[in-house]
Amino acid sequence: MKKLFPILLVIIFTLTCSIEIFAQGLVYQPINPSFGGSPLNGNWLLTSAQLQDNTTDPSLTEQAQDPFADFQSNLSRSILSQLSRNLTNQLFGEGGDLQEGLFQLGDFNIEIIETLDGVQITIFDLLTGNETVILVPFP
Repeated sequence: MKKLFPILLVIIFTLTCSIEIFAQGLVYQPINPSFGGSPLNGNWLLTSAQLQDNTTDPSLTEQAQDPFADFQSNLSRSILSQLSRNLTNQLFGEGGDLQEGLFQLGDFNIEIIETLDGVQITIFDLLTGNETVILVPFP
């Protein structure tokens, strides 16, 4: 039996060492399409990020809580839009030609002068006394 044990040990050792071991190399595949991943993952990643986002924009919650401020803002935009349309019609007339002169809109005096450099528009605030000069050069 003593002679058989070393022979068995050699046979077991050679059998275990001669077995081929198969392995595969690991290859990194990114998930994010921005870094070379599949473009099909983009929607899933965006949805996942939006679901995890628990922060809110404070300016959005303030507007949603005060409908009167929202109404006032919309009304101001509408009035300013109407004023700009009226001013454009006064300045350019029916033919689309610029008319020089002094125009008064509410608390503002608007003076339009054609200079050598271009058209100079001066806006004067009657309440504060501030003056803004805009020069539109000729093409």
